[in-house]
This record gives sequence, structure tokens and C-alpha cells, in this order.
Amino acid sequence: MELRAELLKSIWYAFTSLDVEKSGKVSKSQLKVLSHNLYTALNIPHDPVALEDHFSDDDDGPVSNQGYMPYLNKFILDKVVEGTFAKENVDEFCWTLCAKKNYRPKNGVDVLPDKDAFHLWCLFNFLSEDNYPLVLVPEEVEYLLKKICIAMSVELSCVDMEDFISQEAVQQSGITVWAFLDFVNTGRLTRGMVKDSVTMAIDEVYQEIAGNIIKQGYLWKKGHLRRNWNERWFSLQPSTLHYYVSEDRKECKGCIELSHNCCVEVLPEKEGKRCMFCVKTLTKTYEMSAPDTKQRQEWTTAIQTAIRLCVEGKKSLHKDLKLRRREQREERERRHTAKEEELQSLRLLQWERESKLAELELLQDAQKQAQTALLQEEQKRIQHVELQRTLQEQLQQAEEARASIQAEMALKDVETESQRRRIRELEVMQLRLEEALHQEMRARQDEEVYFLAQARLLVEEEEKMKALLVLQEEQEQYILKTQREKQELRQEMVTKSQALEEAQHQLEKVRASRHRMDQDIAAAQRKLRHASTSVKHWNIQREDPLPERRPSLGSSGVPVVSVPSLRDPGLRLYHQRNEREKEK
Repeated sequence: MELRAELLKSIWYAFTSLDVEKSGKVSKSQLKVLSHNLYTALNIPHDPVALEDHFSDDDDGPVSNQGYMPYLNKFILDKVVEGTFAKENVDEFCWTLCAKKNYRPKNGVDVLPDKDAFHLWCLFNFLSEDNYPLVLVPEEVEYLLKKICIAMSVELSCVDMEDFISQEAVQQSGITVWAFLDFVNTGRLTRGMVKDSVTMAIDEVYQEIAGNIIKQGYLWKKGHLRRNWNERWFSLQPSTLHYYVSEDRKECKGCIELSHNCCVEVLPEKEGKRCMFCVKTLTKTYEMSAPDTKQRQEWTTAIQTAIRLCVEGKKSLHKDLKLRRREQREERERRHTAKEEELQSLRLLQWERESKLAELELLQDAQKQAQTALLQEEQKRIQHVELQRTLQEQLQQAEEARASIQAEMALKDVETESQRRRIRELEVMQLRLEEALHQEMRARQDEEVYFLAQARLLVEEEEKMKALLVLQEEQEQYILKTQREKQELRQEMVTKSQALEEAQHQLEKVRASRHRMDQDIAAAQRKLRHASTSVKHWNIQREDPLPERRPSLGSSGVPVVSVPSLRDPGLRLYHQRNEREKEK
């Protein structure tokens, strides 16, 4: 669809150039010549009978644009296959037809060569919208001129541009291609520039926009077989990166297909080459070197842009940019329209307000005149009565004000007293709550002290258990010796047995102390429950209960205290050895 729209723009110029009388109609003989040349330029089979068959019901008179369009779509454009022809040939043919009739530089001044005018004509068609007759909005004209000035390394003159855009015809209907070419031929854009520089700049912009070339220039490329470095002319498009022997692009040395699987990376300096980067595909890695860091950055950015366009399924960068600029213009127009409507509504409201104010002023003037006349007539008669009534009203208002003030003062006193009582109650409650909180904190501190003491006792018990284990091992060794020398070591066994009994006695003391410690912990927990119960009691009185922290209860309702278990492997081993000793 995009290719058909671009072809229709060029064919429209060719058709209108054949309309000499500007009646919107062209003779059949001219259409035959036009169609034959289109068949040749578009590289499709020529069908000389199709035109006669299509217009067989007509006489030899002219055919309008609307009548030629069905034939053009059915027998020419529907048969076009993209890639089988050069669009530039079609553009050249259409330019040749329309330029003879329409391109006439004013005052015989011809600043632009015919090739440059043709390139500008193609750029104009590319940037114009699909609305006929083809015109450019001022923003697109400014964009194109800025691109050309950047290519020439000059700055666009805003004064000349504003003078051209501010013309009444431009503001009403837009800028035609012939008005655009006349403006460029005035020389104000290329003032002081050599023609070759202008030609090179226009050709560069033409290659970039119409040729769909994102970037081109010389780079050093490393070979895949000989691994040597060669200088190549690279031309980047949205889906391919071609490289040639020279910038005339006659001998193509290769093509890099870009896709979503490709990426570009910056490489460090090596082999005497600086500003290196590479393009990685699924099968190969292409190493290249740019003249400087700026060029490398521009190339890597451009290749990344081409890969992004390929991933997004877009075939042209500038078509995408053109669409974005059109969306921005439409958004600006919508905002401008909304502002205009808002201003119009504000003006209407202002006018209505002013008219109502004027009517109100007239009514007020009439009312004032009537009141003045009435006062003049009634002033002498009711002056005394009015004064007396005014004094009575003022006295009554004063009495009412005094009564209301006294009532308000009484209400304020009642409210103040109630607030004071409430404050005193809150202070008393705060003191009680603080006291309960301090009790709870002290209970928790006592519980922590008891826990620490119990931990120390457990450590001492473990140490004594270790000592008992050591004594038991020594006893076993002595038992083996007593089997060999029973008579000599019996006394020593008695001694060891006494030591063991003494250790057991110490163990019983430790267990007794531990039992006392458990009782102390239980007492501390009872205190803690008592403090929690008192806090809950005060919370119920306030009707705003504080969160109560209770110790966890067992299945029998008794608070459970986490005490390390004494049934560890050391104690079991100790009891087993005691049993064996008793049996012996």
C-alpha cells in the first residue's frame, strides 16, 4: 500500500501535466502514451488492448482522472511487484512530463540544476500527505530545508523562511512543489554557496530520505579469509548494511542482513586500529573501524536504529519520523482547537456577563431614582417616626445581644468545667497506667534475672556432668585393673565409689537449687500475670483496652515456662553408668 501511494503521487503529476486546459481531463491518445511508458518503467507486461477495452463505451473524447483511476489500479498498479523495478525511473519519467509544463524559474534565474530540482521534487512527494492536490505543510518544508542546510553546514535563515511561509496562499492551501522550487531558486537558501556544495547536500538528503539510507560513509573492515583491513564505502538501510569498493557504489563487496538476532558492540583498540566496533549476526561477526570516536558513536547508534526498525517491522526510518511529526501536528492542532473553543466560550461568557452587568446597572439607576423621589416626598412626614423606630430597634438589638452573650458565657463556663474534670480524670488514669506499666517492666526484669540465674545453674550442672563422665571413664579403667589384681585394688575401688557418691550428692544439691529456681520463676510469672490483670482492669475502665500480654498456658491452664530439658544424652549416659555400677 505504501508503494502504491508513492507511485500514485508521481503519476498524478504526470496526469495533470497532460491536462493542458486544466479541465481535469486528458485525451485517450495521451493516456495510451502515459500507460505504455508506465508499463515500461514498472517492468510489467504491456497490454495495449486493455485501455481500448476498458473505455470501449466512450468516444474519442477526453478521459477524467476518476475515469482513468480504475484502469490504472486494475491493469497497472495491481500488477506491480516490489523489487522488480527502479522507482527512480518512474519518478524521472513523471518529472520529465510535469517539469516541462510547470517548472519555470522566475526571471530566468536557474540556481538549481535539473537533477537537483528532480531530487527536491522527489523529496517533496515523499514528505507530502496522500491528499490531492499534493501540498506540504510549512512544518515539513522547514524540516526539509533544515536537513539541506545541515548537509551544507550552514544555518537556515529564519527571516527568509518566515517571509515565505507567511504568504497568504501558503497559509490557506499549503505549499506546492513549484512554489517550493521557486523559493529555492531565489538563492536565499544557498546564498554564498558553491553549486557543487548545494548539489552534494541535496543528493545526500535525497539518498537519506528517498533512498531510505540511514547512514553512509567510509569505514575500515576486517576480512574474513585473509584477515586484512580494507577501506569500504558502507551504506546502511533498515534491514541491510551493504559495503562497496568506493562511494560510487558500482561494485558491491558484500551485504550484512540485519534482524532481531543482530547486535552491535564497541571493541577495544587492537592491531593498530582505533575506534573499533563489530556487528554480530547468528553466523558471523563483522569487525569495523571508524575514523574517530564521534563517527563510531554515530555508526553504532544508526545500526541500533536499523535493528530496532527491523524488529518493529518498519521499512523506512523517515516514514516513521514523518508519521510521528504528523501525529505531533495533529496533537498541536487538537490542542489549539480546544484552546480556541475555550477562549470562544470565555468570550461568550464575558459578553453575557457584561450585558447582564449593564442591565443591572440600568435597573439600579432606575431604582435609585425612584427611591430618591420617594424619600424626598416622605422625608418630612416620617422623619421623626423613623428615628424613634430606629432607636427602639437598636435598644432591642442591644438587649438581645446582651442576653445571647450571657447565654454563651454560661455555656462556655459549663464546657470549661466539664473539660477540666475530663482532664483531671485523664491525668489520674495516666498515672495509674504508668504505675501498672512500671510494675510490668519490673516483673519482666525479675523474670530476666531468674532466667539468667537458671542458665548459669544449667551451665554448672553441665560442667559437673562432664566431671562425672570423666570419673566414670576412670572408674571403668580401674575396674579392668581390678579384674587382674582384685586384692590390691579393692581399696582404691572403694575410694572411687565414695567419690562417686559425693558427686551424686552434689548433683542432688544442684537439682534442689534448680527446683528452687523454678519456683522463683513461677512466682515471677504470677507477678507478671497480676500486673497484666491490673492493666486490663484499667483498660476496661477507660473503655479503650490496652493490648494484654499473657504468658502462654498449658493444657491444664498452668503457665508454661520454657526451661531447657534435662533429658539430654549426657544425663542418660550418666544414669546408665550408675545402674551398671549398682549391679556390679
